[in-house]
Amino acid sequence: MTSEIRLAFEHPSERAAAMASGRVLDRISLRNHIVDVEIGAFQAERGNTQRICFNVVVEVEPLPDDIDDDVDRILSYDRVTEAIAHELADERLNLLETLAERVAERILLEPQAVRAFVRIEKLDRGPGALGVEIVRSRDQLHQETEAEERPHPRLLYLSNGAIDSDNITGWIDQMQCRQRPLILCVGAHELAVPRTGHKMTERRIDLLAIEQNAWRLAARDGRCVVVSTRTELDWAMKNGQISVWAPSKIVLDAVDGPSAAPSQPVELAAWFAATFEAGELIVIGADLPETADVPLRAVSKDQAQL
Repeated sequence: MTSEIRLAFEHPSERAAAMASGRVLDRISLRNHIVDVEIGAFQAERGNTQRICFNVVVEVEPLPDDIDDDVDRILSYDRVTEAIAHELADERLNLLETLAERVAERILLEPQAVRAFVRIEKLDRGPGALGVEIVRSRDQLHQETEAEERPHPRLLYLSNGAIDSDNITGWIDQMQCRQRPLILCVGAHELAVPRTGHKMTERRIDLLAIEQNAWRLAARDGRCVVVSTRTELDWAMKNGQISVWAPSKIVLDAVDGPSAAPSQPVELAAWFAATFEAGELIVIGADLPETADVPLRAVSKDQAQL
């Protein structure tokens, strides 16, 4: 018991040595790698960066005898730091546990890696370091038999006039028959929303006004389901569900977020379409943005045929 308690507070390299199996493995380590990042579930952690410290040990297959001092045949330290940078850049996270899982999984995709010890600590949340530590092995990875390509959806932006139109069921019928996943986007409802004079809180209120309108659209057609996360959207696209985008989580969690404000809903929808590599964005009853990274098409709210 004394040994187990001691190891709980040791560096991952000591834990790796203590947990070694009968097979002899080499180890590489990254110690005290500190990054400034926005992370955390508390409101005080949003909009602010804090120091996060990474300590990582990777057990790897022993080097072959004919390594010939060839850097391309080893697991480089850069692959460890790149795994951390990639996961930090992918999206804003609330939990260190999620970040640790993703870093470990990305490292274990490397062919030489057998087991990864990942410790992540917040250095600025109290008088000491607050963190998590996980151990994952290659045989725990969820292996895919072949790479699965994310579908390229069609997006349909509906103005308030379009939501209220008698054509809405027909538009959804037409889009559903086009062999691509369908995601619907809307702007804010026309009711007044609170004004606070505070940029961050007003942005949240404006995003919530869009989400309220998403629920209003969902009430018009039972096939439409309001979704807010990438995971839900991925599942919906693969399973033929029509989604109505509730933007708050994806917008607020984006590391490289949209320049468009919630008051520019078509531009916001175009940003969202680009992040999902949409095949097309059809805009009904609103003006097109001047530029976009996806193909755009405008349709009048009085036009029945798309």
